[in-house]
Amino acid sequence: MTGSSAQDGEDYRAAQEIARRFPRRVMHITYPDNFPAESVTVAAQLTGLAGEAKLKSMVIGQAIPGSAAAARAVRALRPDVRIGFVTPRDDPDSVAAACDLAIGPDEIERGRAIVASAHDMGARSVVYYSFPRHLDEPLLAAQRDMMRSECARRGMRFAPVTMPDPIVADGPAREFVIRDVPRELQRLGPATAFYATCNEVQEQLIRALLDAKQGYFVEQALPGPSVGYSEALDLESPEDAEPDSLNTTLRQGVAALGMSGHFGTWSASVQEVTMRAMGSLMLDALDQGTNPRDSATVNRYLEREAGAPVHMRRARPGANQWLILLDHVTY
Repeated sequence: MTGSSAQDGEDYRAAQEIARRFPRRVMHITYPDNFPAESVTVAAQLTGLAGEAKLKSMVIGQAIPGSAAAARAVRALRPDVRIGFVTPRDDPDSVAAACDLAIGPDEIERGRAIVASAHDMGARSVVYYSFPRHLDEPLLAAQRDMMRSECARRGMRFAPVTMPDPIVADGPAREFVIRDVPRELQRLGPATAFYATCNEVQEQLIRALLDAKQGYFVEQALPGPSVGYSEALDLESPEDAEPDSLNTTLRQGVAALGMSGHFGTWSASVQEVTMRAMGSLMLDALDQGTNPRDSATVNRYLEREAGAPVHMRRARPGANQWLILLDHVTY
């Protein structure tokens, strides 16, 4: 289960690829675009599937708020079903108790790394776009606090800005970012880095900085070279492009616009890597008895999909919830 292509393009594409890899074994469904108001529908979708005898595993990515409660309902019906969460949005304690394996970005450590990368790029201020629904999530709230603390430690200005909730596709959030970036650059100066906690506005944020010919963009909310860049640079990018090839193309595109050193991301898409790794691991657990609770095994599946190092740590001692980082790249 993923969001739709409009809401979660990375997750959606990765799920489609998993279904192609394993024909007749994987069913891909989507949750409603307005999922905050339809949590009952999401739970009903999953518990309805639990009645299918052939169902052996579920992977939910992003695991939106309410996924932990839905997983508990599935467990009550089918305790034998393995459940995996990609980028879980519920409280970490609820997540650890609800699923067999959870993997997502290390949001708190990213708070430190984003500010460090922005400083190294040349930024002296950081604009942090978010909205109340996201800041209700413990990991994102902790990320914001970490970024504020790191900015203070480095003598940088931290400027939180409340943006509209982007839950509505093509809604006011995108237009807000396009209009606000020039205002923030005028208010804070050209040595300003920008970060937004949702992937839905990344294309507009990148495009606004390219148009302004100033400012810095460290990485996306869910980083990866395929998030926002090709659209903002008006480049055609095949969906199956290898990360190294795509990084080279994007670096050349940024350089051609005279903005080298002002943009960045991770070496590969965290969502696509994690979705593909989780899907393959869950199927191999069924077929070969592969252990999804073994840390070395989880790391091996992630690095195979990333084609690069993946840095992991547990969210809680003993919990099978992994927080990950991939290497940062600069364009």
